Amino acid sequence: MADKKATREAYGEALAEFGAKYDKLVVLDADLAGATKTATFKKAFPERHFDCGIAEGNMVSAAAGLSTTGLIPFASSFAMFLAGRAFEQIRNSIGYPHLNVKLGATHGGITVGEDGATHQCLEDFSVMRTIPGMTVICPADATETRAAVEAAINFVGPVYLRFGRAATPVLFDKETYKFEIGKGVVMADGADVTIAANGYMVDIALQARELLKNDGIDAAVLNIHTIKPLDNELILSYANKTGAIVTAEEHNIIGGLGSAVCEAVCAVAPVPVLRVGVNDQFGRSGKVPPLLEYYGLTAANIAENCKKAISLKK
Repeated sequence: MADKKATREAYGEALAEFGAKYDKLVVLDADLAGATKTATFKKAFPERHFDCGIAEGNMVSAAAGLSTTGLIPFASSFAMFLAGRAFEQIRNSIGYPHLNVKLGATHGGITVGEDGATHQCLEDFSVMRTIPGMTVICPADATETRAAVEAAINFVGPVYLRFGRAATPVLFDKETYKFEIGKGVVMADGADVTIAANGYMVDIALQARELLKNDGIDAAVLNIHTIKPLDNELILSYANKTGAIVTAEEHNIIGGLGSAVCEAVCAVAPVPVLRVGVNDQFGRSGKVPPLLEYYGLTAANIAENCKKAISLKK
């Protein structure tokens, strides 16, 4: 069985690791350092960690100011509070002047579980990708999280990174994995249908591929870790190759990865695209496995949608 680690854990570890390598890296948090795991960085570099209290808007504004001095600030909070509560400051103080601020959003999606509907952010991809010049990333595992954090440090411009609360299997080898912003990863090749997933859903997409094998269906699985800028070249190549796509994300089906893929293929390579995600609903409190089942974020549901997408081919 593969090792498991939550991407929020890997986020905190990556900040601490790269704090030694990049002396301009600073971290801000909104009274949630224990949960976002930025406390790991705080322990290593207390003079470079700033607890801004329960005031995300002020935290984001402070991060914007720090970035103008040449520092590389990571502002961290739960996705709901960062993308939601601080949207105006992110848009006007970071996005509009295109400042070099990184937004570390933890506890995204349904797998926040018992924290409940108010904390289960299912809108952040949609909100963040509408901000001009904002890069939006959702890593699939701990290894990819580490690589994405360093890529964001070296990238000039605003970046939104979404991490999860729940542990997920480690899919990549730290020594060999290469991460590039805006470039998807082929997890498995296939000829009949393409599953494009990100975050927690990449592992579930791989499980769906195994289910489809039993029915003689050869599914490709793409890890689309960067929602914006989207890897149009990779998606269009698989649209042409397989003729059908199913997207899978821990997000509202409106405005997230599914919408981005639809936008990419509709004008150039129109093929059936079915979206697996939360179907325009709010979350609800509960343990993670039942919640995934309730909202259809399962391997079985992805597999069923793949069969349907195949049936829609012209």
